[in-house]
Amino acid sequence: MKAFIYGILLGFSCVVSAQDSTSVMALSEYLGYVKSFHPIVKQANLTINEGDAKLMKARGAFDPKFEVDYARKKFKGTEYYDKLNASFKIPTWFGIELKGNFEENTGDFLNPESYVPDDGLYSAGVSIPVAKGLLTNSRMAMLRQSKLYVKQAQADRLLLVNDILYNATLSYFNWLKAYNEKRVYQDFLVNAEIRFKGIKKSFEVGDKPAIDTLEARIALNNRKLNLEKSRIKFTKASLELSNYLWLNDNTPIEIKNQIIPDINTVATIDLTLNTSGLDVENYDINNHPKLQSLDYKFQSLEIEKRLKLNNLLPQIDLQYNFLSETPEVARSFSTSAYKSGVNISIPLFLRKERSDLKLAKIKLQNTTFEIKNTQVSLKNKIDAIHQELESYVIQNDYTNTIVNDYTVMLTAEERKFFLGESSLFLVNSREAKLIEAKLKAIDLENSFFKTKANLFNILALSNTPFN
Repeated sequence: MKAFIYGILLGFSCVVSAQDSTSVMALSEYLGYVKSFHPIVKQANLTINEGDAKLMKARGAFDPKFEVDYARKKFKGTEYYDKLNASFKIPTWFGIELKGNFEENTGDFLNPESYVPDDGLYSAGVSIPVAKGLLTNSRMAMLRQSKLYVKQAQADRLLLVNDILYNATLSYFNWLKAYNEKRVYQDFLVNAEIRFKGIKKSFEVGDKPAIDTLEARIALNNRKLNLEKSRIKFTKASLELSNYLWLNDNTPIEIKNQIIPDINTVATIDLTLNTSGLDVENYDINNHPKLQSLDYKFQSLEIEKRLKLNNLLPQIDLQYNFLSETPEVARSFSTSAYKSGVNISIPLFLRKERSDLKLAKIKLQNTTFEIKNTQVSLKNKIDAIHQELESYVIQNDYTNTIVNDYTVMLTAEERKFFLGESSLFLVNSREAKLIEAKLKAIDLENSFFKTKANLFNILALSNTPFN
């Protein structure tokens, strides 16, 4: 069926039939196309790729690094110095850095501390921050935040896709409403044409006055006028619907006149939108993608706060390197030959660090308030929609009863008219009331559908596997 609809959307008929043949496009099938091919949905998938790229970038901070520092000076035949310093560094998780080094220096004017054996000097050691940067540092924080960003991007993607599907669903419901209204006017236009022809014949044989033919023609033209308005409305709704239909190669599709909506959507809407059997009262609001996204944001800000708090500590870095001329002999690395040092840095006022920590705490508070407000807002919206849906069920029963009663009254009035006991004015009046009632029923059904779509949007059910 999908392939058949696909072909019609492209304008190529797959069957040999009459020109006015139609094919139904159900809501589930329509949403399946939107979710698969709409450019904004594809764009939403890029957020996941962006998160993966940022995660890779953060992991790059722990990549081993090879460095070479070479310098040489020669002037008027004298070699002042020829210095080579090559190192290999391995950053680790807790700020500790492992380091291997090779140093070879020659020249007539070397600094005495740069003298090394003729074959060079090897060293292997470690650099340890014992205060600031030990338990947390910018590398660790960035990697942790990047992992959270990937999860947050997945939740944000669901929200973005959900909005697209929600707007697409509303367009389908408007399309369905316009189609139903056109059907009503088409049906009553047929009645008006039959009535006009019958009254005209009765006038020709002298059974009806001329004024009845005029009144019948006025009613007929009114039906034609309303049908033309509804046709234009349906065309506009079809074009609006086409905004959400694309091919896999990013080619937009225009809905053809042979494609019509499913008039039995009310029987399948819950299954399509995944709202069937949904226990709204016991729905866990914390599973909502919006709250999950905010929670990941909160966790990321917590990591940032711990980093800013750690920055209040003094910078104390210890370095210790074993020295050896023969690195291939493991016992040559001993405590008798070493190079060590300590680097201490302590800001006197810590104004920058304290302000950074204060700003981080403010961000956490803002996010906490946003989470609480979102929880209450979502809960109230869900409760309101649930009550609104229950009210629509009651309203629909009343509307169906009204439509049935008006239908009976119109049928009775037409019978009386053909028996000569009523007037065409009363028949037209009864018919106008029935049309009005049917249009109200269509409008009520559309409001019910939109409320279902609102529930779908509020609950963020865009992970529904549409057929």
